[in-house]
Amino acid sequence: MTMTVTLAKSQAKSQATRTTAANGDARIKSLITLIDTLTALVAEENAELAKGLPASRLKQVDEKNQLAEMFERTVAECAAGTTSLNVHDRILREQLMERILKLRMAMDENLVRLRAAIEASNRRIEAVMQAIREQIAAVSPYGASGRLAARAVSSGTSRSA
Repeated sequence: MTMTVTLAKSQAKSQATRTTAANGDARIKSLITLIDTLTALVAEENAELAKGLPASRLKQVDEKNQLAEMFERTVAECAAGTTSLNVHDRILREQLMERILKLRMAMDENLVRLRAAIEASNRRIEAVMQAIREQIAAVSPYGASGRLAARAVSSGTSRSA
C-alpha cells in the first residue's frame, strides 16, 4: 500500500512538473509572439521614418506604445520575481534570446531615426519662424527697440536736360 501511495505521489509530482513546464513554455511562446509583433511594428515605423515622414504622423505610435508597455511589464515582473520565465526547452530559449536581440536592434535603429526626425522637425519649425520674423520685420513700421524705424529713402539726382 505504501508503495502505491509513493508511486501515486511521484506521478502527481511528475504531472505537476510537466504542467508547470507546459505553462512556462506557453508563456514563453506568448512572449515571443509579442516580441515578434513589436519588432515588426518598429521595423515598419523605421521604414516610414527613413522616407522622411515626421514622427508625429506615424500611425504605429499608439500600438507600439501599448506593446512596449506589455513587454516592459513582463520584464518588470521577471525582475521582481513575481513571474518566472524558466525555459526548459533549449530551442525555445534560443528563439526567445534571438527575438530579444532582434527587438533590441530594431529599437536602437528606431531611437536614432526618431532623434533625426525630431531634429528635422525642429529645423522646419525654425525655418518657418525665421520666415515669419522676416515678413513681420519687412512690413512693421517699428524697429527692434519699439520706436519707429527709419525707412531708407531713395535719393537720387535726376539729370534731365
